[in-house]
Amino acid sequence: MEERLAALKDGREVTLRSLAVDDKERLLTMFSSMSESALRWGMPPYTRDRIERWFAGIQDMIGVVALDGDRIVGGSMIFRQASPRRKSIGDLIIYLHQGFHGVGLGTAITKQILALAQEQGMHRIGLEVVEDNKVAVHLYSKFGFKTEGKLKDSYFGGDNRYHNTLIMGKILRQYQTVSITES
Repeated sequence: MEERLAALKDGREVTLRSLAVDDKERLLTMFSSMSESALRWGMPPYTRDRIERWFAGIQDMIGVVALDGDRIVGGSMIFRQASPRRKSIGDLIIYLHQGFHGVGLGTAITKQILALAQEQGMHRIGLEVVEDNKVAVHLYSKFGFKTEGKLKDSYFGGDNRYHNTLIMGKILRQYQTVSITES
């Protein structure tokens, strides 16, 4: 993917580009500087080991980062499923630094990663999101993700309460089926 500028609602511009192997340290820096509220609905901790595991499978990932100067302020990844029975199916995650919430970065980065997924022939993208994360649920719905199910009390939050998780999905590419009738 070529670098592209994304204009945000507050007048700032960020650069969107594909995730690269040398982004590991900057991604770790982003996660380590994120506030508790920015990670409220995430799955911390985002340790060096966890990020190393993500990058160990970078060939099976579609990734987009948002940069403010040289600093990563947002990232989105689609992890492709490895099984042949899950061909062209992936799982989406998105994280934005708290300084970039509510300014359109989520929309810009989601639009970009879905375009890349489509270009790369992905069929279906799925995700899990905490039902109470209304901003994220709205974002995903805006891009055509549909709620496919609900896992009751499946996320233990920082508020020491259990929350429901929504399973959402979007079909990017329709395959035509052929029916054969007997004559």
